[in-house]
Amino acid sequence: MPTIKINKNNLFDNLNIIKNKVKHSNKIAVVLKDNAYGHGILEMASLTSEFGIKKAVVRNMDEALQIKNYFDEILILAQTDFEQLNTSYSHAFHIVLNSLEHIEKLPKNIKVHIKVNTGMNRNGICQDSLEVAISGLLKKNIQICGIMTHYKNADTVSCDYYVQKQHFYNIKDKVIKLCEKLSQPQPIFHSCNSAGLFRCENFDEDLARIGIAMYGYLDNDDVLDFPKLKPVLSLWANRISTRYLNKNESVGYGGTYKTDKKIIISTYDVGYGNGFLRINENQEFFTKDGYRILGRVSMDNLSLNTDKDEVCIFDDVRSLAKLHNTISYEITTTLSPFIKKEII
Repeated sequence: MPTIKINKNNLFDNLNIIKNKVKHSNKIAVVLKDNAYGHGILEMASLTSEFGIKKAVVRNMDEALQIKNYFDEILILAQTDFEQLNTSYSHAFHIVLNSLEHIEKLPKNIKVHIKVNTGMNRNGICQDSLEVAISGLLKKNIQICGIMTHYKNADTVSCDYYVQKQHFYNIKDKVIKLCEKLSQPQPIFHSCNSAGLFRCENFDEDLARIGIAMYGYLDNDDVLDFPKLKPVLSLWANRISTRYLNKNESVGYGGTYKTDKKIIISTYDVGYGNGFLRINENQEFFTKDGYRILGRVSMDNLSLNTDKDEVCIFDDVRSLAKLHNTISYEITTTLSPFIKKEII
């Protein structure tokens, strides 16, 4: 079986860079949704808790239940099974309100963060509905713990980031006045994802939701002054078999790779069935140590020009993401959750 190795030192180095930016680890909420971007939700929960992080962000209740023993607070971004809240809710869980229509479906006496749409036009209530949302939640004795938004272009050079940021400042002022009017405690405010945090000259919010930066990547336009981060995940494969091929012999499906001389090749136990996206004869990819993938990647294996027992397929997904015309997120999150994990 292939192995995902998690580099603890690289993770902690990244977290220290983030901590220095926000000034205190209590202002970091680590995003562990979708199996921690392919890194393993339990492994990353354990390591970030060891670092001293007390808050996490997940996609749904099922993920929250997996890591509930590691964190004081867990923010659930997209819970759609509201019946599950009645049976599984814990006061360590904070539920994101994404739509006004969800208020009537929420159980009483839970904790909520209101997501406000500031221009991404995906999830979140409109700014004009804030007072309606707050009043509706208070009628059900729901505690409003946070107000949040999400940036659509924090990783690109455009004015969108600054426009949304100004919208959020205006929202903050409005909410503070509403809380005073209604004699309610002031919630926390948070808007920054990884790129948003490093666009800030002076971070002044209550929380930063950190995902891809923790894992060692910040996809951006390359003109932004983002820090040097260290990829945390590497993918390793084990040798299944080895053989010599003579000149003009082929490898794999379609026989699309043909040798130009006698070479040694080996088959390794990773393929697109493990979430390593398919590579064909029109693409060229070399492993960390310079071995070439020969021919087409199969469902459960691939061929390399080496006979090493174990090979690091990659320890940095940026070149692979470029090959597939995608982003680093997709390469790591596509990896199968069934690949065994090893912390190094």
